[in-house]
Amino acid sequence: MKTVTVSPKYQVVIPREVRKSMGISPGEKVQILQYENRIELIPLKNISKMRGFLKGIDTTVKREKDRI
Repeated sequence: MKTVTVSPKYQVVIPREVRKSMGISPGEKVQILQYENRIELIPLKNISKMRGFLKGIDTTVKREKDRI
């Protein structure tokens, strides 16, 4: 777990390891979410860059016999 300091302008720096693992680059937008007693940052990806990210996922679903 990483710790960051909030600047006098209420800014934080995302640690390098986190930026690299999440693929966050300068100028990229992130969504901020308040959930209970924490803050979450969610990187917003361009939809064209999302193409193919589910390639190879298993789409078979076990269904009950009375379902089509």
